[in-house]
Formats: sequence, C-alpha cells, structure tokens
Amino acid sequence: MVRTIALLIGAGFVFVLGIALFGTISTAITDPAPETAEHEFHHHPKDAGLSSAGLFGTFDKQQLQRGLKVYQEVCAACHSLKYVSFRDLEQIGYSEGQVKALAQAWPIEQPSVNPDTGEAATRKNIPSDRFPSPYANEVAARAANNNALPPDLSLMAKARHDGANYVASLLTGYQNQPAELLRKFPDAKTPQGLHYNPYFANLNIAMPPPITSDGQVTYEDGTQPTRDQMAKDVAAFLAWTAEPNLERRHAAGFATVIFLLIFVFLTWGAYKNVWRGVKH
Repeated sequence: MVRTIALLIGAGFVFVLGIALFGTISTAITDPAPETAEHEFHHHPKDAGLSSAGLFGTFDKQQLQRGLKVYQEVCAACHSLKYVSFRDLEQIGYSEGQVKALAQAWPIEQPSVNPDTGEAATRKNIPSDRFPSPYANEVAARAANNNALPPDLSLMAKARHDGANYVASLLTGYQNQPAELLRKFPDAKTPQGLHYNPYFANLNIAMPPPITSDGQVTYEDGTQPTRDQMAKDVAAFLAWTAEPNLERRHAAGFATVIFLLIFVFLTWGAYKNVWRGVKH
C-alpha cells in the first residue's frame, strides 16, 4: 500500500513537471523573447594566441614581464592587484634584488602610521607587500570614476569566460556604435559617459579606452609595443596572476595521465597472467 502511494505521488510530480516543461516550450515557440542589442551585437572574444592556452600551455616569462609593465603604466592608476605580492614576481623571472627595487620604486606607497605623531602616513613598498590599491577605499574609487568601481584585476582572467582572450579583446574592442545597431535598436544608443565595446556584456562600459595608441609603453626587450601586442601582454600577465601554478598543474595532470596509462597496462598484464591457464 505504501509503495503504491509513493508511486502515485512520484507519477504526480512527473506529470506536473511535464506540464510545466510543455508550457515553457510552447511559450518559447509562440511568444519568443524579443531580440536585444546585447544578444545580436555582442562578440565572443578573439583568440589571443597566448602560450598559456591549451592543455600543455606554459607561460612566456618575457611576455609576462612586458604585461607587468603595461599594468604598471596603464592599468595600475585605476585597478588594484590585491592578491599578488611583489615577491611573487620572482616566479616570472625577476631576481630578488630586482623585485626589491621594483617594489620601492612603485609609484603608489603603502598606507602607514607616523610613529612619532600617530597620524596617517605612507611608506615605500617591500617585497612581502601586496600591490597597493590606487584608492583609499571604495568611496574614493567611485568618486574618481563617475561612480563606477574599477574591479580588482588579480583574478579577472578567471572571473570572466575565456578570461585572457576576453581581456585582450576588450582592450582593443572600443569602437563607434555600428549604424545597423542604431537602426535596429534606436533606444540602444550608448549613454553619455559610457563607451561602446562589443566584447563587454551589455555593450557599454564605463572604462575609457586604456590603450589608445601604439608606443604607449616602451619595452626593454625591443618588442614593438603595438596596441594588439600590449593588450596580449597584459592579458598574459593577468592569466598568470589568476593562476600562477598553471604550469605545475599541467605537469601534474600530464604525469597523472601517464601513471594511469601504465597502471592500466600493468593491470591488464596481471589479468592475463592470472587467468591464462583458465579455459573460457
């Protein structure tokens, strides 16, 4: 009796779910959602061709160092990197002395307290410090950016779909609104103070174009600092800040696969050896 009641209740749930599913599909067919500018004109990120992409990706340390320079001279004025310490830069090829010098020369200093007066003060960065924020707090950040809060970039390459490619595409994607967009969606005109970018989710972004021209930074290794090159380099750097252990993870995964293949082969051999005298 209990089993019968349980079956009836289960069948009732299935029936109700079936009706709901049918209603949803029917509505989608008879009354589809209206097209939006975001759906039609949003672009998927372009492939930046970074060496860290793919199952066997590795970081190009020279490119990471160039990306750091782009971050320092272009992005650091607005965006923080609060989960990265200066000493972490040793992983991308800098020596201990270079890290110390870079930390001390960083234009934004660490908040501190004057030991003599107890008043707020600043001090130079040391390798164990994390990259300092350009703003004292969120209120100051919004006040300086027309009430838009610049996001921290430490994990940006993980926070966005196809993160590193997204960053590179976004930085080079600023353009005028297409005439076709304004013709089909007259109300979708970019609001005052925003900038059209088809790689941004809602097409309009508060951040002005950060990379405006070739040669905006000077690379010490002689690489030509074109807009595309600078965008790719800082995207590679942010891919590293989001996942600095990527190379070790790839190596561990490859070793695990090799171990499993050997284990399967040995297991198969043991099976054949144990059962070879048994007739099927």
